[in-house]
Amino acid sequence: MKPNPALSDHHASPTSHKGLNYPLGERFPEPGALIEVAPGIHWARLPVPGPLKHINVWAVEEEGGVAIVDTGLPLDECKAAWRAIFEGPLAGRTITRVIVTHMHPDHLGLAGWLTRKFGVRLWMTRGEYLTARLLVADARAEPPEDVIAMWRGAGWSDEQIAAASSRGWGNFARALHKLPDGFVRVQAGDRLGAFGIIVGSGHSPEHMCLVDETRRVMIAGDQVLPRISSNVSLTALEPEGDPLGEWLDSLARFRAALPDDLLVLPAHGSPFTGLHARLEALVDGHHKQLARLEERLAEAPRRAVDCFGVMFARAIDDKLLGMATGETLAHLRYLERRGRAVREDRDGVWWW
Repeated sequence: MKPNPALSDHHASPTSHKGLNYPLGERFPEPGALIEVAPGIHWARLPVPGPLKHINVWAVEEEGGVAIVDTGLPLDECKAAWRAIFEGPLAGRTITRVIVTHMHPDHLGLAGWLTRKFGVRLWMTRGEYLTARLLVADARAEPPEDVIAMWRGAGWSDEQIAAASSRGWGNFARALHKLPDGFVRVQAGDRLGAFGIIVGSGHSPEHMCLVDETRRVMIAGDQVLPRISSNVSLTALEPEGDPLGEWLDSLARFRAALPDDLLVLPAHGSPFTGLHARLEALVDGHHKQLARLEERLAEAPRRAVDCFGVMFARAIDDKLLGMATGETLAHLRYLERRGRAVREDRDGVWWW
C-alpha cells in the first residue's frame, strides 16, 4: 500500500478512538486561519450555533487558483472568518469556484455570498441544488397539510402541532444567503480537478463527496462523520420514501468502492483515518437500533413518539422534536418496507 502523503509532516500528536486515528491530534484551525492537511488542501473551521458548534470548510488549490468547498452559515462571524482568510492566507489568490457537498444551510448558506463576491459559479449535484431552490420558494404562513398530517401521524399532541404551526413554514430561506440563479451540475463519476466524485443519499438527496486517490484524501461532508451519525429523516416532501435504506446502501457502496487508507475530511469533527471501520460502525449501529425497535414493536403497537426512548440516549424536547420524529419515522419505514413492521392508521395516527 502506498503511504498516504496527507499524513506526513504534521507535528500534532495523533490520537486514536474506536478504531479511528486522528493524525492532527487536537490541532484545529483558529478563526481566519488555514491548516494544510494534505498538499494543496487547506482546512478552515467556522462557527455554527447548537451542539455541533462548528463546520469544517476547505480551500483546495487547483489550476488557476483556489476552489472553496462548503461555505458555512450566513452569520456575521462566518463572514468575518472568511474575510480574514481572504485577507490573510489566501490574500492575492484567485477564487475559481464554490463547490458545495449538499444543500443543508451550514454547507450552502454562504454560497450565494461567495459566488457573487468573486464572480464564480456554484458547483453542486442537481438533486441538492433543485431541492434547495424548492425549499427556498416554499414560504407560507402555515405548514402544508401533508406536514401537519405527518406530525399527527407520528403522535404529536394538538399542543405540539399548534406550537410548530405558529412558527410558520419556509424558514429554510432565512438560513441561506440568496442563492445563485444557476449552478454547474456535478454527477457521480465526474472529476473536479484532481478529485473524483462519489455520491450518497439518505442524509440528503444527492450528497457529493470528493476523492483524490493520489493524495489519499476524501472530502466527506456529512456522509461520513467520525463520532456522530448524520441525521436520516423521513419528510413530507417524499412521504413514501425509504431514506434509511438509501443511506445504508450508500454506506455499503462507499465501503466497496473506496480504499481504507484515505484521510477523511469530515464536515464536523477532526480529520481521521479508518474509513472502513467507521462505515462498518455506522451500518452496525443502525442495524442494532433497528433490531431494538423491532423488538419494542413486538411487545405492543406504538407511535413514532413512543419509540424515542429506543432511538435516542437523551430526552427529546420541543427543540429536537422535529428532527427526532423524522429519524424515527425513517427507521420505522425501513422496517415496514422489509416486512418487519406493519403500519396501521387509526384516525390519522400511525401505530406500528
